[in-house]
Amino acid sequence: MALLETRSLNKHFGGLHVTNSVDLSLEAGEIHCLIGPNGAGKSTLFRLILGEHRPSSGTIAFAGEDITGLHSFERIRRGISVKFQVPGVFKGLSARQNLEIALQRRLAGAALAREISRLLDFLGLGAAADTPAGSLSHGQKQWLEIGMAIALEPRLLLLDEPTAGMSPEETHLTGELVRRLNGEGMTVLAVEHDMAFVRQVAHKVTVLHLGRVFAQGSIDDIVADERVAAIYLGQAHA
Repeated sequence: MALLETRSLNKHFGGLHVTNSVDLSLEAGEIHCLIGPNGAGKSTLFRLILGEHRPSSGTIAFAGEDITGLHSFERIRRGISVKFQVPGVFKGLSARQNLEIALQRRLAGAALAREISRLLDFLGLGAAADTPAGSLSHGQKQWLEIGMAIALEPRLLLLDEPTAGMSPEETHLTGELVRRLNGEGMTVLAVEHDMAFVRQVAHKVTVLHLGRVFAQGSIDDIVADERVAAIYLGQAHA
């Protein structure tokens, strides 16, 4: 059974058909990257999965349960967490305090302190533990928000362009962070433009174009597909 599955998922905004009969399946333990040119419908599909948008038709299932009609907070309680493209950290609080806010619903006392320390080390933020989040580098802010997202111990982590604005070195470190999370058993769905990152982490890649699934397969399959190269150059029409 797939951990996440969409079937014939459609989303209309007025007369605009943004998501068009999308079938997507994620196996537990998979890193799955969602790519495509601007306007392909990636962000809309992401928000449909999270519950920020309601589909015009079609279904979304998580761990075998139909979650199509559930609110975002209900999906989060079932084990879905998200890190958006723009960091949503509390800038006036330290990195440590940001993680404490994320963790305090499920931990307290010594257990809370231990988990904060573990996450700071895991994220490479140990030396910046008491630095205000607003003073962290862009990459460090992104890693901190990933830490806040995984503090919920999700079964599925959604990453919306996690390397946007990062240097090549930060992008590589983010890829290694995602690989370590996956090694601990976390399933990841990432919307991403950086193909170096996709090549580094993806077990499977889905290409969207004009709201439809245009291609699916391994990163090698996708890179070798001349049709995919064409849509990125604006030469193909679906």
